Amino acid sequence: MLIVADENIPLLDAFFAGFGEIRRYPGRAIDRECVRDADVLLVRSVTKVDRALLEGSRVRFVGTCTIGTDHLDLGWFAEAGIHWSSAPGCNARGVVDYVLGNLLTLAELDGVDLASRTYGVVGAGEVGGRLVEVLRGLGWKVLVCDPPRQAAEGGDYVGLERILAECDVISLHTPLTRSGEQATWHLLDAPRLAQLRRGAWLINAARGPVIDNDALRELLLQREDVLAVLDVWEEEPLVDVDLADLCVIATPHIAGYSLDGKQRGTAQIYQAFCAWRGEAEQVQLADLLPRPWLARMELQADCDPAWALATLCRAVYDPRRDDADFRRSLGDDPAAQKVAFDVLRKQYPVRREIEGLVVRIAGEAPALRRIALALGCVVEG
Repeated sequence: MLIVADENIPLLDAFFAGFGEIRRYPGRAIDRECVRDADVLLVRSVTKVDRALLEGSRVRFVGTCTIGTDHLDLGWFAEAGIHWSSAPGCNARGVVDYVLGNLLTLAELDGVDLASRTYGVVGAGEVGGRLVEVLRGLGWKVLVCDPPRQAAEGGDYVGLERILAECDVISLHTPLTRSGEQATWHLLDAPRLAQLRRGAWLINAARGPVIDNDALRELLLQREDVLAVLDVWEEEPLVDVDLADLCVIATPHIAGYSLDGKQRGTAQIYQAFCAWRGEAEQVQLADLLPRPWLARMELQADCDPAWALATLCRAVYDPRRDDADFRRSLGDDPAAQKVAFDVLRKQYPVRREIEGLVVRIAGEAPALRRIALALGCVVEG
């Protein structure tokens, strides 16, 4: 069996070496010649997998080690009899940590109390749903917009217009869809961006084209009160440098790039592959994940809750380093910029997740306990 895979997928040998030969390629370089003799194709979000790539090949299983599937032609897979799997939720916690880290930075810049803001989460799937749980666990007011879920389930959802009218913070976590009544392509176009509240914060860790990047650039030039954080870009790996300069935080599509999330994605595809073949799983992710550098922390009961929140989050992950690395890579040469974008992703440093961090609280401190539990920490004391 020949397995062709994106070179950035971790633990490939640990999970898949027993099935046959593995050939690695840069994700954007995988073409018809690479997959011609392949039986299995394993990718991440940068590889578009469709008829043009796979027709005439032997590929019968496609796995994407990502939450999103907008780069897969699922309709054609069904016609061609190709089984596929994604990794829903694999990097959700990493994205939540990314959003939390950025909220702390934005709050410091604006000098506001995070608890005083109203949060709007657009898209309540694996990522958005977990973010809502954390924000509400912290006791913050959250409105949620998800038309597909609202249509299917009912529930306490609101429309996008209400999000724009009432929310001080808007965090986008929708899939990218280009047609139909619920299309998310340019969901935030110029008219909707103009409806942002004064002093609004806008975070996009979903897909670049969910926001009209040209319209956002013009808005930020006109309204210094709006603060933007972008992890995704319309033409990535080519980035609008002028737009990046206007953002408070700008990063190269790494919001979910925790070590745990990336390795969890590979594990989920391995599990789906074993199920497709009708074979028992022989490898467990728990046996492969390294111990985190920071395993536990101790807080005194009289410490300030706001300080505790910032310390717990930033001790594990602070997005300002990623912002600094990304800005150094942006230049006038588009070709060099695209290469640098992928290098930053390929050589991304080790980053773990807040969830599972053991926190000991020395004394009675209900507020601290609530914060630690909301973040997903294991609380002692």
